[in-house]
Amino acid sequence: SPYALSIILSSLATGTMLTLASNHWFLAWMGLELNTLAIIPLMTKTHHPRATEAATKYFLMQALASAMILFSSTMNAWFMGEWDITNMSHPISTAALTIGLAMKLGIAPFHLWLPDVLQGLDLLTCLILSTWQKIAPMILMILINSQLNTNLLIIMAILSTTIGGWGGLNQTHLRKIMAYSSIAHLGWMMLVLCFMPSLTLLNLIIYMVMTMVMFMMFLNMMSTTINKMAMSWLKNPMMAASMMIVLMSLGGLPPTTGFMPKWLIIQEMTKQNMIIITTIITLSSLLSLFFYLRMSYSISLTTSPNISNTFSIWRQNNKNSMILPTTIIISTLMLPITPTLINILN
Repeated sequence: SPYALSIILSSLATGTMLTLASNHWFLAWMGLELNTLAIIPLMTKTHHPRATEAATKYFLMQALASAMILFSSTMNAWFMGEWDITNMSHPISTAALTIGLAMKLGIAPFHLWLPDVLQGLDLLTCLILSTWQKIAPMILMILINSQLNTNLLIIMAILSTTIGGWGGLNQTHLRKIMAYSSIAHLGWMMLVLCFMPSLTLLNLIIYMVMTMVMFMMFLNMMSTTINKMAMSWLKNPMMAASMMIVLMSLGGLPPTTGFMPKWLIIQEMTKQNMIIITTIITLSSLLSLFFYLRMSYSISLTTSPNISNTFSIWRQNNKNSMILPTTIIISTLMLPITPTLINILN
């Protein structure tokens, strides 16, 4: 029903905006709960056992994370007499809140639910879960970055980038690959959160844009596995070429846009004299780059033997090519504005 869909999407927007606009922990918790309850009907709309399983896992994990957040804020109010978001000063409350928000986001070692949940959903719901649902918890972490435990964030960052790279190596389903890609990108955001939160916000925006474009291309090509990506060049060569560029951008290869946040994060961590940790994070990103290259190989250098190359499907199926200019601009042309962004961030 379009009425039900409009109510659900409005609730998603309202929950995120309530969390962003609130100064009280209880209101922020209400916004997170509204977000969780609004997306569950979208998960179960396909009436498939996998969708029901994914919605159940998501609900249980988010309920546990919300309980942790409410428990930490209540404990902070008990000890410090403060419900203000920016005054989370008790160490136990801060640690519990960090764990609760990490569960919400799917950061390692609290990441096990994310690949299974995304695998059971349709691509449009995966798009919402991978982008919009990460805004509110990440903004809360940015708001309280000065009170967070730096060592805990660095441990989660190293685990996220390593597990996000290793986990995606043996995957053939695109939704699971994008889930492990999300885990790896969140690790980079956690690494620089305590030192330069504005850079974390920039990384979040670029990740959301690239992930949104990637899922839109999957929807356009009707691709859910790497084997189906071999058909992309026959369906729409321009879309396939743009998909390769976006994959390289997700991997962080220069001169694409995805290289910019990694470059700035490495520069900032080097200024903080964390050479060893930065080296570990950078080397672990090579694991993620491997499965992005494998996806690009499936698009460009393989073709299905069942379809003649003389039949150009893309000439009849070229309706959604309007996203191509935006895709190319976002994926390739933002790196030259890096000096301007550095001045803004500083």
